[in-house]
Amino acid sequence: MNASTWIKTAAVASILSIGGTGLLISAASAHDAAAHADLPNPLADAVRAANDRFQDVAVAKSEGYGPIPCVSGIDGGAMGVHFVSEAALKDDAIDIAHPEAVMYEPQADGSMQLIGVEYITTKGPANLDGHLFSFTNAPNRYGLPAFYELHVWAWRHNPTSAFADMNPEVSCDAVAVEAP
Repeated sequence: MNASTWIKTAAVASILSIGGTGLLISAASAHDAAAHADLPNPLADAVRAANDRFQDVAVAKSEGYGPIPCVSGIDGGAMGVHFVSEAALKDDAIDIAHPEAVMYEPQADGSMQLIGVEYITTKGPANLDGHLFSFTNAPNRYGLPAFYELHVWAWRHNPTSAFADMNPEVSCDAVAVEAP
C-alpha cells in the first residue's frame, strides 16, 4: 500500500475508530500517569524544541504535510487534525524533528492550534528516547501492515499521559461543517 492510500485509509479508519491502540492500562497505571503528569518530561521538551516551527500550520503545509479529518474518541477527547507527511511515512525513519504527523486542534476562529505530533514506522519494535511505541498488528482497523506509533502531546497537557492516543482536553467541536 502506498503512502497516499495509507493516509486516506487511516483517515477513514480514524473517523470510525473506537479509540486507543488496543493496549490495556490498569486503573493503577492510569492513576500513576496522572500523578506524574506535571513532572518534567524530557522527550516532550525535546519534541517541542525540535518542532516549534509547526506553531504556524503554513509551515507544515510548506514542508509537504497534508490534513486528514479531525479524530474524536467515542469516550470523549480527541487527537485533532493530523497533518501527515507522505515522505516521512515512506522513509520509515524516526527523526524527532520530522514527525510523520503534526496534530492541531481546530479553533472557533478557523485557525489551527498545534497540540502534538505522532511518530509512525513499520520498523520495530520502535522507541524514541527510550519511550516505546504502541504496536498495531495486521490485520487492523486501518487496513495497513503492522506498524508502531507514538503520540507526543508536547503543546497540550494530557491528563491521561503525554504519550496517550486520545487527549480528553482536545476537541473537534470547532471543525467547520460544510453544507451538503
